[in-house]
Amino acid sequence: MAAAAVDSAMEVVPALADEAAPEAAGLSCLVNLPGEVLEYILCSGSLTAADIGRVSSTCRRLRELCQSSGKVWKEQFRVRWPSLMKHYSPTDYVNWLEEYKVRQKAGLEARKIVASFSKRFFSEHVPCNGFSDIENLEGPEIFFEDELVCILNMEGRKALTWKYYAKKILYYLRQQKILNNLKAFLQQPDDYESYLEGAVYIDQYCNPLSDISLKDIQAQIDNIVELVCKTLRGINSRHPSLAFKAGESAMIMEIELQSQVLDAINYVLYDQLKFKGNRMDYYNALNLYMHQVLIRRTGIPISMSLLYLTIARQLGVPLEPVNFPSHFLLRWCQGAEGATLDIFDYIYIDAFGKGKQLTVKECEYLIGQHVTAALYGVVNVKKVLQRMVGNLLSLGKREGIDQSYQLLRDSLDLYLAMYPDQVQLLLLQARLYFHLGIWPEKSFCLVLKVLDILQHIQTLDPGQHGAVGYLVQHTLEHIERKKEEVGVEVKLRSHEKHRDVCYSIGLIMKHKRYGYNCVIYGWDPTCMMGHEWIRNMNVHSLPHGHHQPFYNVLVEDGSCRYAAQENLEYNVEPQEISHPDVGRYFSEFTGTHYIPNAELEIRYPEDLESVYETVQNIYSAKKENVE
Repeated sequence: MAAAAVDSAMEVVPALADEAAPEAAGLSCLVNLPGEVLEYILCSGSLTAADIGRVSSTCRRLRELCQSSGKVWKEQFRVRWPSLMKHYSPTDYVNWLEEYKVRQKAGLEARKIVASFSKRFFSEHVPCNGFSDIENLEGPEIFFEDELVCILNMEGRKALTWKYYAKKILYYLRQQKILNNLKAFLQQPDDYESYLEGAVYIDQYCNPLSDISLKDIQAQIDNIVELVCKTLRGINSRHPSLAFKAGESAMIMEIELQSQVLDAINYVLYDQLKFKGNRMDYYNALNLYMHQVLIRRTGIPISMSLLYLTIARQLGVPLEPVNFPSHFLLRWCQGAEGATLDIFDYIYIDAFGKGKQLTVKECEYLIGQHVTAALYGVVNVKKVLQRMVGNLLSLGKREGIDQSYQLLRDSLDLYLAMYPDQVQLLLLQARLYFHLGIWPEKSFCLVLKVLDILQHIQTLDPGQHGAVGYLVQHTLEHIERKKEEVGVEVKLRSHEKHRDVCYSIGLIMKHKRYGYNCVIYGWDPTCMMGHEWIRNMNVHSLPHGHHQPFYNVLVEDGSCRYAAQENLEYNVEPQEISHPDVGRYFSEFTGTHYIPNAELEIRYPEDLESVYETVQNIYSAKKENVE
C-alpha cells in the first residue's frame, strides 16, 4: 500500500510541471500527500539544495518537512559529500542546513587558495610559511581536506595544476595533524606500551594521502588473532587465551601455555598466511609501514617483530622488544616471576626468521659478533620508534631518483619531533632546505626555517660554528639574489636567437640514447649549465657540443634532466608521463601532448601554437605513410 502511494506520488512531481493547471492547484495536490511520501520525494536525489530552499519557502507544511535538522537536509549533505558522514554520530543533534552552508563555504575558500598557489609559487618550492592561508581559515579542517580530496578525485586528465597544489596542501595539513598527535603520544608515561599505535603514526606521517588508521590496522590484526585462536583451539580447547575478550589486557603466566600460543602464531603467520622477512628487497621503505606489512605480508625485523608482539600480547604472552644491533628481536622470559634474571633466562624470538627461538649464543651468531649484556635489554616505545625512524632516515639518505627527498624530509621531521636537539640532524635539515631552495615567502622571514635551525644549532653546540657560518652566509646571499631578481624571462620562438629551437614545451619526447620518455617543460637556445657540468656530462663529445638548444624535461622515472636537442626525438606514440611535478607546469594532457598552465605559458607564449603545428604535421605524415 505504502509502495503504491510512493509510486503514484513520484508520478505527481513531473505531472505538476507538465500540467497547465495553476501553480496553487499543483502545490495543493503536493502538500496533501502523506508526510512520509513527501519526505521520500524530497530525499529522492532529483532535487538540488537550491530546489529544497525554494520548496521550503512555499508553505508551512513543506517548511516543517525541510527543517534544518531534519532528514531532507541530511540527505542533501550526504549526497553531496558522502565521505564526511563517518564523522557524525547517529545520536548527535546536527543542524544539517548549517553544516551544508559551512561545508560549501569551506569548499569555495579551499578552491580559491588552490587556484592562487600556482601564481605565487611557480618559480620555487612552496615555502615554509606558504600554508599560512590554510592555517588561518575558519571552519572545520575536515571540510577543507574533503574539498582537496574532491579536487584530487576529479576525473580525466584536466586540472593537473589544481591537483598538484591540492595534493601539496593536503599533504601538509595531514602531516601537521599527525605530527601533533605523535608529539602528544610521546608525552605518555614510559610504561605506556602501545608499540603499534606509535608505528602507525610513523606510517601515517610518511603516507599522509593514504587512508591509514589505527582502527583499520588493529582490525586486520584482530582477524589474524582469530585465526590463531582457531589453531590454538585445536592444540588445547581449554586454553585460557580463548576466553579473552577483545581489548582485554590479561596475561597467562604458565610457560607451557605461552608456548602453545607461540606455536599457533608461528603456524598461522608463516605457514598459513605466508608472512616472511623481505630478504630480496630489504632496503625498501614499504617494509617499515605497518599497513604495507599487512598487505604485502613481508617486512624487516623491527616491523615483523611489532606485528608478532602485538598478536602475542593480545593472547596473553608478555613478549618484550629488544633493540638488538643489526637485527631487532623479541624476548620471552623463562624465569620464575619475581626472581633475579639475567640474559640467559630468556629465549629470543626472531620474527623476521619465521619466529625462530634463539639462545644468547645463537643471537650473536645471527649478527656475527659478540655483544654486551646491555644490548639484550628491553626498550620502551620511544626507543622502538627511534629505531624505525632511524631506518627510514638511512633509506632517505640513499634516495637517488626522488629529487624532492621526501622520505628524508619526513624522517628528519619525525626524528626531530622525538629528539629536537640532535645537532647533526638539525644541520642536515638546514642543508636540505638550502639544497632544495625551500625558502619562506618573504626573504627577511628566513628565521622561520633555515636561520632558525642554524641559530638553534649554534646554541646547542658552539663547536659547529664553521658549518653554521657557511650556511648562514649562503642563506643571506640567497636573500640578496632574490632582491636583485627582475621579472619573468619570456622566451619567444620567433626571436632570431631562438631559430634553432626545434621542439616546444608540452611535447612528449624520447631520448635516442637512453630510451626514456619525457615531456619538455623548458628550453634554452644553448647549454646554460656551468663548465664543470658540461665537462662531467661530456657534452663536448656531442657533434654539436654545447652550442645547440638544450631542454628541461620531466622523465617518466621521476627525475628532471637537461637534454641536448640532438639526443631527443618526438615520441610518435605519446603516453602520459607519470612524474610528480607534471601538474606544476601543465594544466592538461590531451592524449598527444601537454598544455602548459598559465604561468608556464607566460614564459613561453608562442610554444603552444608550435605544439599544435608539430603534432598536426607528425600525424599527417603518419597518415600518409599508412595510406
